[in-house]
Amino acid sequence: MTLQNAIHYTLATGIFVGFVACTSQPEQADEVNDTGSIEEAAVLEDGEGEWQNLMSLDEWRNFKSDSVSAMWEMNDDVLTLTGKEGGDLITRDRFDNFELEMEWKISEGGNSGLMFHVVEGDSVDATYHSGPEYQLLDNERHPDAKIEKHRAGDNYDLQKSTVETVKPAGEWNETRLVVNDGKVEHYLNGEKVVEYELWTPEWEAMVAESKFAEFPAYGQARMGHIALQDHGDEVSFRNIRVKRL
Repeated sequence: MTLQNAIHYTLATGIFVGFVACTSQPEQADEVNDTGSIEEAAVLEDGEGEWQNLMSLDEWRNFKSDSVSAMWEMNDDVLTLTGKEGGDLITRDRFDNFELEMEWKISEGGNSGLMFHVVEGDSVDATYHSGPEYQLLDNERHPDAKIEKHRAGDNYDLQKSTVETVKPAGEWNETRLVVNDGKVEHYLNGEKVVEYELWTPEWEAMVAESKFAEFPAYGQARMGHIALQDHGDEVSFRNIRVKRL
C-alpha cells in the first residue's frame, strides 16, 4: 500500500482520516472507550488486491487471546469447531474494505456466525458486541430459524435474506461477504441475499430496533478482525480466503 491509503479512526468527537505508511502486522490492539467509541481502529496492512489464504491456524487466534483453543482443529484443509467452549476465533490481521470467500457446513440443529470489524477492548466483552454478523444456521432444525432475521445468510437480527438459498445441515455452503466503503453484501450459494450500508441513518435505525442496541460499539468500527463464532455447535469451514479492496 502507498501513503495514499488511509487509516480511519472513529473518535468520540467524529472521524479522523490520517495517512501513514503500512506495516506488515498490527502493533497495537484496538482501544474502545466506555461509550463504545473506537479510539484507535487499526494499522493498515500489505496485500491490497491479493487473495490471502486463511486456511492455517497461524492466521487465527481466540478473541482476547494470543492462542487457539484445542477445540478448533485443522484436518485435511478443513477447520472444525469440534466441541463446546472453543471460543470465537478472530483473524490476527484486521481489515477495513475486503472481499471474503469461504465454504461452511453446520451440524444438525447447529448455529454459528461470521462477523467483521470486530474490535477488542475493556468495554467489549464478545465479538458480537462490535461486529455485524452474517448468520450461519441449520434452517431446518434450529429454533432460531423461526425468527425472521435469524436465518442463514441474514444480517443477524437486523435484516432478513431476500431469498433462501442455504443447503441442509451437513452439506457445504458457499459464502461471499463484501465490505467496501460501508456498503455490505451477503452472498449465499451464488445469490445476493442481503445488502446494507453501515453508518447511515437507516443502519442506526436498524441497530436501535435490534438486540444490539445495548452495545455502543456495535457496527461502529471502520476496521477490525474477521470472526468465526463458537455457538456451542459443531461447524466446519474450508477454502477461506480474503482480499483487501
